[in-house]
Amino acid sequence: MTGTDWAGWQQSWDRQQEWYMPDREERFRVMLDMVEALVGPKPRVLDLACGTGSITSRLLQRFPDATSTGVDLDPALLAIAEGSFAGDERVTFVTADLKDPAWARSLPYDTYDAVLTATALHWLHSEPLTALYGQLAGLVRDGGVLMNADHMIDEATPRINAAERAHRHAAMDRARGAGALDWAEWWAVAAADPVLAEPTARRFEIYGEHADGDTPSARWHADTLRAAGFGEARPVWASPSDTLLLAVK
Repeated sequence: MTGTDWAGWQQSWDRQQEWYMPDREERFRVMLDMVEALVGPKPRVLDLACGTGSITSRLLQRFPDATSTGVDLDPALLAIAEGSFAGDERVTFVTADLKDPAWARSLPYDTYDAVLTATALHWLHSEPLTALYGQLAGLVRDGGVLMNADHMIDEATPRINAAERAHRHAAMDRARGAGALDWAEWWAVAAADPVLAEPTARRFEIYGEHADGDTPSARWHADTLRAAGFGEARPVWASPSDTLLLAVK
């Protein structure tokens, strides 16, 4: 793996994700604002379903004294994350399946100041997500936070939803015309890379082409988190399609 341009892969992943979410950096900024406001500038963070470590990267750039545990099951994205943060003692990565009831046993710490996740938990259906929120309530210390930035769709507003989706996809089509890679194209590039080919193949053995979960409303997430043991929960940022939901233990 020596000589692999991990920074280049990180940037490539970011560009692909920004094709879907042009405001991606804004949600990260607000997420870290709330981390600082509620738990301070030296947090112990669980980067949940961490992927390539996008949240961890921004966390450590802003808070050099933070520590991060990244958890994911995707061997290709974890390879990029591990390569990117190799030698950084502030960062640990754990391979775990969040649907496994025992996944948290692999973590290096019993509690965290903050659990952060973005554009990942919509891969879970509501029942396993409810169970996961219950587990996370046991990992977040009293006064700590959980933040989930993801697709949260209010089914009570179908006309608004349809108009937003049409407008967003028109912008995505224009970006594709300018050379942006979509999800499938990015993975095709990864599969052709000598270093990432094998973990990419294992990734598709685990997930298939795509895993479709649920995208319940922000209200559902807030209610479910309060039922799991968090004292307060509400949106702190939203785009027309996505929400950053903050819960305080």
